Amino acid sequence: MIHLSEEIPAWLKERLERFEELQHSLQSIQLQKRQVDLEISEVERALNELKKVGPDEAVYKFSGQILIKVKRDDILKELEEKLELDKTRTTILAKQEEKLKQSLSEVQSKISSALSSQTGKSQELKES
Repeated sequence: MIHLSEEIPAWLKERLERFEELQHSLQSIQLQKRQVDLEISEVERALNELKKVGPDEAVYKFSGQILIKVKRDDILKELEEKLELDKTRTTILAKQEEKLKQSLSEVQSKISSALSSQTGKSQELKES
């Protein structure tokens, strides 16, 4: 029985491993991006609700397992800063995602061309 690893040249195995690493990195970035997008939705929802509350009404926030009374304007500022930070994180993650997609495409192209040239060589040997 011939093992697949014996048939694949070392340089091609390295490219395949690189491709797999890039795929895992891309999945990780996409997961982080989804999590940040969810945070953005939650913060925006909280901001919308807070804007409905008058400046003198009681507002509470969780701190660990307890609720603490806070000033409406302080929590508004805190949430707006969090929203800005999360949007920046989304932008950065989107750029990383795009770079990873480009790298994946390049590696996939190199693998495909290497495999097609390997297949061509195998055909030439069989025809000889």
